[in-house]
Amino acid sequence: MTKKVLITGITGQDGSYLAEFLLKKNYQVFGMTRRTSTSNYDRIKDIVDDITLVSGDLLDQHSMTNAIREIQPDEIYNLAAQSFVPTSWSQPVLTGEFTALGVTRLLEAVRHAKPDAKFYQASSSEMFGKVRETPQTEKTSFYPRSPYGVAKVYGHWITVNYRESYNLFAVSGILFNHESPRRGLEFVTRKISHAAARIKLGKQAKLKLGNLEAKRDWGYAPDYVEAMWLMLQQAKPDDYVIATGQTWSVKDCVKTAFETVGLNWQDYVETDQKFMRPAEVDLLVGDAAKAKKILHWQPKTSFKEMIKIMVESDLEREKSA
Repeated sequence: MTKKVLITGITGQDGSYLAEFLLKKNYQVFGMTRRTSTSNYDRIKDIVDDITLVSGDLLDQHSMTNAIREIQPDEIYNLAAQSFVPTSWSQPVLTGEFTALGVTRLLEAVRHAKPDAKFYQASSSEMFGKVRETPQTEKTSFYPRSPYGVAKVYGHWITVNYRESYNLFAVSGILFNHESPRRGLEFVTRKISHAAARIKLGKQAKLKLGNLEAKRDWGYAPDYVEAMWLMLQQAKPDDYVIATGQTWSVKDCVKTAFETVGLNWQDYVETDQKFMRPAEVDLLVGDAAKAKKILHWQPKTSFKEMIKIMVESDLEREKSA
């Protein structure tokens, strides 16, 4: 029997890769999208004929309950959120509505309309924020440093609560930063790969960035969506850190990107105060030992390979633009 899956945030980076991954596994894929005046289907344009899009909104309880009641999915992946950290400072209430309360609305919909569905919540390394220990594991306490991080902590704990209170198969994947050519241009890795490509082609003169010393544990998005799926294939629901265990600075990212196009980054990159966060998260590095042991998951793509893939993709895109 073909399994049915519902993905919220299907038009995003992770949603599009997950949809492709599940189509290869012969799932019937449903994607929840918000009705907006401009539809952004760019990331799913190659698979849009193979999936079914349904209208729904994390701010609207009724639409989610209806969608789950009609589809009766075997698996649900909640990847929708207001996911850009700087925006969470300018829109903290909206971020809370989507990224925190949206999870509760979706869990309520599952509880009432399909309680035997397996539910995945996209948690984030931003929940660790001002880190209490390094590396971070599933047992590390949270200390979020942005409205986004705070909202993700709520989403994480409400998922745990519904699992324990209502016996739902509900898990959280605490994913560290993961990038790809489908990353939005507002995210630093993509901002860098895009700028390196444009500067190489003579379309841009300089790249302005914030804190070059900020360090992150960066992985490749297609590797990470496989981990999400593996969590829902287990006998019992549990939470997992998904990370590479290696840390790189923004400067490392810049250096690798500009090396890919044969340029010296110092000739083109400037720091600008306006890109500094009000409260910086300095060092995030995850310990994915539990995922390796139980899920048999391993990251396949190295940091440098990933940056190279992103830059080369942006070069192709810019050449044909």
